[in-house]
Amino acid sequence: MSRLFGTDGVRGLANGLLTAELALSLAQAAAVVLGHERMAEGQRPRAVVARDPRASGEFISAAVEAGLASAGVDVFDAGVLPTPALAFLIADLGADFGVMISASHNPAPDNGIKFFARGGQKLGDELEDAIESQLTREIFRPVGVGVGRIQRFADAEDRYVVHLLSTLPNRLEGLRVVLDCANGAASGCSPEVFKSAGAEVFVIGAEPNGLNINDGVGSTHLEQLQAAVLEHGADLGIAHDGDADRCLAVDHEGAMVDGDQIMAILAVAMKGAGRLKDNVLVATVMSNLGLKIALGEAGISVRETAVGDRYVLEGMRDGGFTLGGEQSGHVIFADYATTGDGVLTGLQLAAQVARTGRSLKDLATIMTKLPQLMINVKGVDKQRARTDEGVTEAVAQAQLELGQSGRVLLRPSGTEALVRVMVEAGDMVTATRICTELAAVVELRLALQH
Repeated sequence: MSRLFGTDGVRGLANGLLTAELALSLAQAAAVVLGHERMAEGQRPRAVVARDPRASGEFISAAVEAGLASAGVDVFDAGVLPTPALAFLIADLGADFGVMISASHNPAPDNGIKFFARGGQKLGDELEDAIESQLTREIFRPVGVGVGRIQRFADAEDRYVVHLLSTLPNRLEGLRVVLDCANGAASGCSPEVFKSAGAEVFVIGAEPNGLNINDGVGSTHLEQLQAAVLEHGADLGIAHDGDADRCLAVDHEGAMVDGDQIMAILAVAMKGAGRLKDNVLVATVMSNLGLKIALGEAGISVRETAVGDRYVLEGMRDGGFTLGGEQSGHVIFADYATTGDGVLTGLQLAAQVARTGRSLKDLATIMTKLPQLMINVKGVDKQRARTDEGVTEAVAQAQLELGQSGRVLLRPSGTEALVRVMVEAGDMVTATRICTELAAVVELRLALQH
């Protein structure tokens, strides 16, 4: 049987893989695994539950809350809120754990269940495995006073908004900002925060109906945001995804500013303010080489991790570093959050535009993105991608040709029989040629035997 938990919780088609029965069982299992310390003290554990506005989130959250309460957990229902808001509220309330029902940037028919431990920390593999293992064991069923209670977390959004505003280094007066909330979890709180911070705000993608989340809007579809920024003559645009744990931006001319550029701007600002621990940024191997070059010139080193925000978090925790993130727009501020927070990131970015008086376009010139091409080579033995002599020799030759002005990255897929070949170079012609040649070598050398 394959592992139920993926890279970001349990995710799949709602009422397909992710049924009410599975949601209830997962909640009962999580109650035992994540609430055992409180139970051992003879007390009921406390959990915070939130969701994005998908229609399926209504029945899944009801099942999760029923499962938790039936297993002796007191539940605080925070309603529709971003994933990072849930993580903050777990710590703020002193709860034992939390559950987020969301499929992030996926389309509306999908959904997911993600657990957070005490303090709003993401679970490691060992805790996820323990929950999965608990599914096959006898269910804990307290009775009488041992049964959990469910109550509305009435001031959940207010607490989160106050927290976000407390992180601002300066106000946003004079800025015109367009927000694209992806018809998702940030539709209420993001406009409120930016307005409270002093910005003039224009909002799109903030009319969730349960079925339109990420539908042609948000960080995976920037076209409407780009048009709105130009229409309103805005200084910048901010795009969230469905659960608002990421942020991409658009400058005043409508050009995209990605996660690498955002991290470059914020890393330099934090270094200047003496808030960048050891002058280190933590980023994944997929970040553009231009980020590393630019920050190196600014006296900042980049620590690389495997792809995934959980690995960025691990790298940050290991060194006590204060800033990390991904090209996709997951940016983590260790001083203020335990996970990527798109609203927080947007606020901090806007604050730099307001503080410096420079346009976002100008700030983003701190780094030059090298042309990057990726080819997915399918139907190959991905296990031999790093050991086959022909492949490793071809990679070494390509890297030798590129020198310091480019790089090669081979990444076996975690779920499919394919290898991703990525090449960065000083120009797209070179990147395309080398990437195509390497992909051909991978296909020839690693072809599956039928």
